[in-house]
Amino acid sequence: MKGNRESQTNYRPPGPRGPGFGGPRGFGMPPQKPKDFKGTVKRLTGYLKPYAGQLIAILVMGVLGTAFSIIAPKLLGDITTKLFEVVTARIAGVPAEVDYRGIGNIILILLALYAVSSVFTWIQQYWMAGIEQKTVYTLRREVNEKLSRLPLRYFDARPHGETLSRITNDVDNIGNTLQQSLMQLVTSLVTIAGVIAMMLYISPLLTLVCLVTLPLSALAAAAVAKRSQVQFLGQQRSLGELSGHVEEMIAGHRIVKAFGREEDAVRKFDGINGRLYDSGWRAQFISGILMPLTGFIGNLGYVIICVVGGILVAGSRIAVGDVQAFIQYARQFNMPITQLAGIANIIQSTVASAERVFELLDEAEETPDAAADQPAAQDGPRGAVEFRNVRFGYAPDELLFDDLSFEVKPGQTVAIVGPTGAGKTTLVNLLMRFYDIQGGSISIDGRDIRTMERGRLRSLFGMVLQDTWLFGGTIRDNIAFGREDATEEEIIAAARAAYADRFIRTLPDGYDTVLNEEAANLSQGQKQLLTIARAVLADPAILILDEATSNVDTRTEYQIQDAMNRLMRGRTSFVIAHRLSTIRGADVILVMNRGRVIEQGTHEELLAKGGFYAELYYSQFARPEGKPAV
Repeated sequence: MKGNRESQTNYRPPGPRGPGFGGPRGFGMPPQKPKDFKGTVKRLTGYLKPYAGQLIAILVMGVLGTAFSIIAPKLLGDITTKLFEVVTARIAGVPAEVDYRGIGNIILILLALYAVSSVFTWIQQYWMAGIEQKTVYTLRREVNEKLSRLPLRYFDARPHGETLSRITNDVDNIGNTLQQSLMQLVTSLVTIAGVIAMMLYISPLLTLVCLVTLPLSALAAAAVAKRSQVQFLGQQRSLGELSGHVEEMIAGHRIVKAFGREEDAVRKFDGINGRLYDSGWRAQFISGILMPLTGFIGNLGYVIICVVGGILVAGSRIAVGDVQAFIQYARQFNMPITQLAGIANIIQSTVASAERVFELLDEAEETPDAAADQPAAQDGPRGAVEFRNVRFGYAPDELLFDDLSFEVKPGQTVAIVGPTGAGKTTLVNLLMRFYDIQGGSISIDGRDIRTMERGRLRSLFGMVLQDTWLFGGTIRDNIAFGREDATEEEIIAAARAAYADRFIRTLPDGYDTVLNEEAANLSQGQKQLLTIARAVLADPAILILDEATSNVDTRTEYQIQDAMNRLMRGRTSFVIAHRLSTIRGADVILVMNRGRVIEQGTHEELLAKGGFYAELYYSQFARPEGKPAV
């Protein structure tokens, strides 16, 4: 078993992105590449189908809004042309008046275009925000529902941080792209098409001059990207390494201080931080060259346009206002080209995120519950448990249990002991169907657990584990987690039975005390008492205690043991123990080793045998004089 004991924080944050850290959003950073781009896009598009009508309206508004803004430079050029004609006429001695009415009409048209364009942009952003939020809501709901259907095997095989990253970062990445980059992509494409059309309308020759500079900008961008991505990769690696080191030092700060390794920790931090500085500085420097370089090439193009345009104006082949408009179009043309380069990276990364989310959604679920072919017990559960010829292994070709058989009578307290890796916790996992067996059968009250609905089966059990789990909320809520309809009196009674009531009442807010992150405002022993109180409140038919008293002091251990003895009375109980002093009174002790029950009996019977159990026991307690080692 490794899943529940692994670090849950293996997630490493992605590299920085955005203004001030890597240049334009999405550019310079090496994109995460999807394995199946087309298939993932097709599947992601399926989430947008319910909003097809809105999306079409959004696209139309985007096209119209961009088109209106594209017309504006031509109208401004017309105003310049009218004023220029008046000036040149007066210089030539010809009386001429400024056409204020015509200019005023053009200005009114411009204001109307800008206003309509702004309204369309606002509406499309508003609608797109709604679609994005609904899509992300649907994705999150599906992922959450999927998590509840995944078997324990999935969580055991993967770091919890990896799953958390898919639920949060990857889904958020999809939402951000739908909200921003998708509309920006449409706007950029429409802008490029519209600007080229307007430039061709004004002057095909100037358009050719403008397009000549494009290959230069593309070559410059490719050269910069090739060199910067290497540095950004190094920056990502160093950032992940630094985050992991800081996380480890914070989590284990007491151990670091106890062994006096602060200087080593600082030295290691400085080394990683230095590498992060070097790669980050180089990445920023190289990617920072892009804007000045493309700006220089763009300005070079403007100079050529002005020269050629001046020659055309002098030859009366083009109006001076058209040259002004053309320069504005040339500026408008360069921006969406740069944006598309960044958007391409962002979309590629987003599709990779969607692929990771879909991989989670496609994971094999718990095998469906079989249709109940046996009637449920009429008199309530008795707690008889039988393992018959059970075969199981975490890997198909490596069996942990091979032909495991034993029987537990109702109301018996069964202690399970053995060395680490013997299969003690695995046995409990199989009993609760966290894993399904590969052969044989497990039955409760004579009924094969595979014919029982999982929720019904697990409702028979109450668990107290060595690793405590408490959620953010009040102490009252954490105890009431054991039974949803519990009253205040029952919650307090359960706390008293677990010897938790006294320390709870010493807290400032008593049962209303809110537990902080990881319940760090309680001691480990106090947290364990709360989990025991939760089990007491659940009042289950079968109890599972996995080293339930391992984190409390000796006096509290005796108190809890007394409470447990009362709780276990009349109930079938499985007690996993390493401290053998806690299971002397068990009705049956199962001694496990390498997936087999090698001995079973009472404490006295097993000591009398002088076998494996006796050796374990005497390794913890003094061997009586004259008693030979096994």
